[in-house]
Amino acid sequence: MEIRSTKPDEIDALMDLFAEARATIASLGIDQWQNGYPDRETVMRDIESGVSRVVVLDGEIIGTLACIGTGEPTYNVIEDGEWLTGKGRSYLAVHRVAVAVKHRGSGVSRAMMAYALDLARASGLASVRIDTHEGNRVMRRMLEKNGFTPCGIIHLENGDRRVAYEKRTEDER
Repeated sequence: MEIRSTKPDEIDALMDLFAEARATIASLGIDQWQNGYPDRETVMRDIESGVSRVVVLDGEIIGTLACIGTGEPTYNVIEDGEWLTGKGRSYLAVHRVAVAVKHRGSGVSRAMMAYALDLARASGLASVRIDTHEGNRVMRRMLEKNGFTPCGIIHLENGDRRVAYEKRTEDER
């Protein structure tokens, strides 16, 4: 299994992963990603800005995540809790996580979260932060299984609530 930067000609594979993820999320009865997000424009912007990563196994793209540096505006305010590393600390924000259905439960998400932590650590960042819909039990279980701590509630730009998680890079040395 290899995790690397996404190439522009791999956008269709990512869109397929996101379609599978949307179906899974819909089966949970929640509206996250049900409006076509992430769309091609968002994914292409991630690729062009160098934040999109793919997980490749035997030549097949089986997972993806976006690793974005410090400065996620929706993380500036957290309610009903606080970040483990406090305000003003540098972190890596992870967004747009998806794993192919046939590879779920095989360690792909664990490898992606370890990759994000390694990337944050190598960049001298204090932590990795990520958020998900309160009802997304699959994602929440994966995050907690990988040592992420629920820290509180953040609000997206459109006002939607999300559970915010964080893991310090120093937690695994």
